[in-house]
Amino acid sequence: MNAALLASYAADLDLLRPELVLVGFALIGVLHGAWIGDRGAGFVSFLGAAALIAAGVFALQAPADLARPALNGAIVLDPYGAFAKAVIAFTAAAALMLSAEFFARTKGEARFEFPLLIVLSVLGMFVMVSANDLITLYVGLELQSLAAYVLAAFRRDDARSSEAGLKYFVLGALSSGLLLYGASLVYGFSGSVRFDQIALAAATGGVGLVFGLVFMIAGLAFKLSAAPFHMWTPDVYEGSPTPVTAFFATAPKLAVVALFARVLYGPFAGMQDDWQSVLIVLSGITLLVGAFIALAQTNLKRLMAYSSIHNVGFALMALAVGGAAGAGAALVYMTIYLPTTLGVFAVIMALRRDGKELETVDDLAGLAGRRPWLAALLTALLFSLAGIPPLAGFFGKYVAFSAALQAGLYPIAIIAALATVISAAYYLMILSKVWFGQPGKPMPAPGPVVALTAGAATLMTFPALVLAFGALATAAAAAAAASF
Repeated sequence: MNAALLASYAADLDLLRPELVLVGFALIGVLHGAWIGDRGAGFVSFLGAAALIAAGVFALQAPADLARPALNGAIVLDPYGAFAKAVIAFTAAAALMLSAEFFARTKGEARFEFPLLIVLSVLGMFVMVSANDLITLYVGLELQSLAAYVLAAFRRDDARSSEAGLKYFVLGALSSGLLLYGASLVYGFSGSVRFDQIALAAATGGVGLVFGLVFMIAGLAFKLSAAPFHMWTPDVYEGSPTPVTAFFATAPKLAVVALFARVLYGPFAGMQDDWQSVLIVLSGITLLVGAFIALAQTNLKRLMAYSSIHNVGFALMALAVGGAAGAGAALVYMTIYLPTTLGVFAVIMALRRDGKELETVDDLAGLAGRRPWLAALLTALLFSLAGIPPLAGFFGKYVAFSAALQAGLYPIAIIAALATVISAAYYLMILSKVWFGQPGKPMPAPGPVVALTAGAATLMTFPALVLAFGALATAAAAAAAASF
């Protein structure tokens, strides 16, 4: 390795502070866990959350107009990636603290490996959103996915958790095969793995590149839980420990949305007519599947799985717009969606009776009579997911609809409006049980972290993100314009 390349790598280290913080924590956490064992699980979780927050802060400190390749062009550091990394890191930190309190309640389940897996998964997400070639894209995606497989099966003695991990792993391997096959076709027909070189080949088109792109979209759609590649989501969400489900439903979604933008708006920007129709179809199917099938669900986590599928459809609708407008709209939508969803799962984790989690919608009956403040928080969060004004979720949907209408994508906007009305039915079904059902047995008070997270998420839903909506939309639009 020559001196100039070494000097280039050394200069890049200052821009890689978010990733280096996470790598440093992983090394320290492994040594601490090997020395202290599971007795130090709480401390490692706290340290992991601190590392994630620090990584998010470092990401926000990146220059707003900087867009430069790093590590010999393997990754690109730009405002869009920095924005996405900050939101991912803060959301993952909250999910990790929820997990620490959750596992502390159950004997023998607080293990030091858990925060390490969360942080390594986030490190993979950071690599994903900054990928600048096909190899880096795959390395980041697999680092995130391999940690996620283990997280799903974290309760080794629980049959449902083990089943969830196995299903996730097997179907994840299938999606990785699709992605790799598509990447190999793209490499074969473009002659390079670098995004800038692929963009030159894509400018002239070609059937081979179209086939490769379709396979890559299918592989990424699986990671995003987009229909018809969603088959793993309900089973994995139901079988995984609840804090793991909360993590799966939030940070990885934004990472894959950002990766979609990176792939479609970078190397394949010249093929928008080809991939736009694919995204429109994916979005329409995802919106309708998430809306209709959720109506038949009785398990809370399965219902939230279909809710997440439905909301992914809005992100895909925004991405189908293309360019900076689509990237900015998708970023705003996901930034609002993440804390709202995390808040709903925090409320679910707060609901216990006789030492067991409440799992079905019927278990929520009479919650307003037993815990009125929890019922109020859940009501606000579900109304936000449904897009009811003046909550933040309404503004997220407004951005997605506005971008689609301005781009002339009227059919998918109509489908999204129909799906939104349908989705409101299952949110109202939950709330009818909460407010009008007969109260069951008394429930213990939730832990402080769960209560704080649910309350903070509700305050972000209204009024924090509503008051800051203008600034959020402006920042996301500027980040997208500087990056694509």
